[in-house]
Amino acid sequence: MNIIYNRNYWFSSGYLITFYAAWSLWWSFYAIWLKSNIGLSGEQLGIVYSANSAAAMFFMIFYGVIQDKLQIGKAIITFQSIVMILIGPFLIYVYEPLLKNDFILGACIGAPVLSAGFISGCALIDSFIERISRLFGFEFGPARFWGSFGYAIATFIAGILFGINPHINFWMASVIATTYCVINLAFKPKHDPASKTDNSSEVLAKTKSTIPTMSEIFSLFGMKKFWLFVFFIIGTNSFYTIYDQQLFPNFYTSFFEIPEDSYETYGYLNSFQVFLEAGFMILAPYFINKMGAKRSLLIAVLVMICRIALSATLDNVYLISFVKLFHAIETPLFILAVFKYVVANFDARLSSTLYLVGFNISSNIGVIVLSWIVGKLFDNNGFTTTFYILASIVLTILLIGIFTLCDDKKAKLQSHQS
Repeated sequence: MNIIYNRNYWFSSGYLITFYAAWSLWWSFYAIWLKSNIGLSGEQLGIVYSANSAAAMFFMIFYGVIQDKLQIGKAIITFQSIVMILIGPFLIYVYEPLLKNDFILGACIGAPVLSAGFISGCALIDSFIERISRLFGFEFGPARFWGSFGYAIATFIAGILFGINPHINFWMASVIATTYCVINLAFKPKHDPASKTDNSSEVLAKTKSTIPTMSEIFSLFGMKKFWLFVFFIIGTNSFYTIYDQQLFPNFYTSFFEIPEDSYETYGYLNSFQVFLEAGFMILAPYFINKMGAKRSLLIAVLVMICRIALSATLDNVYLISFVKLFHAIETPLFILAVFKYVVANFDARLSSTLYLVGFNISSNIGVIVLSWIVGKLFDNNGFTTTFYILASIVLTILLIGIFTLCDDKKAKLQSHQS
């Protein structure tokens, strides 16, 4: 089907571009804001990220299970959109004062709000749109392109505004979140008369008749291959997330003498990186279909390792900037390969639970356990040693994953037998 005439594709793209634009406006400079504006130490940064990840675990379980029951129902998306709209006033009038005056209370109150709206919300909207793409005849990658595009545009603007006043970024995030909410209220998946091949009414009827039971959802937790997948995600994506979100922003800005210059330059770089990422979102499905989900996952992790290790080795800001662009290859490859992997190896009806629990919660468990440890490691040893240790751990898990992840041929055989 030509996606140009697929209204479900355009609504899906609208969801993604507005969500990721709203998220980028505050999230892309979150670690820098916590350290430079709030004045948190490396250890305190670790505590904040651990608290956020702990709250995200709850919401991902809740979102994943309920969304699999709803299938393409929008009740959870509506709740998430309301939390998103409140992000600006919450960050300015509640979160910031609490972190400055009562750090533990601020971290505990902030975690569920940030998780419900954005940290868990990104996995929720990705899984929701991925399901829409499967049901209504388009690839998830081209729709997810708009998410990366929105993130890139917003990051470009955020880098400029952050140097003026971070509060401007926070208010803009709430404004764009309002647009996201309007799109959600207007969207109704249905047959498009312009498309002769769109059998949406049949798809909707079939979806309602194949809603998974709770026992089917929880049966995932008894599968060995599910836990091997979880182990692989924790050992790779968790460490990479800590590196990319908790450590790298402050590592990069440390190369500049004037803070305002570092914020603006980092914003430009981050924006360019996400523009590239958007392009790879379109190309990645073709690569994954050719290479297979397992090989694509392993290649994505290899890119992670190269970026972490090179960050420890290089001391030139231009080379570090180039290495930052590796993220534009890793993210589309890893995210889309995860979806292909879980659909190939598990019940496709459980894709929300698999993506939010198997992938995102696994990552967050790792972040919860490891953020404080890595933060302490950084306080005692600095960036270089910390980066080398992280790269070594991820390399070890990559080697294990070669033997423990399911091969694509076996997955196809199992699906035919079932």
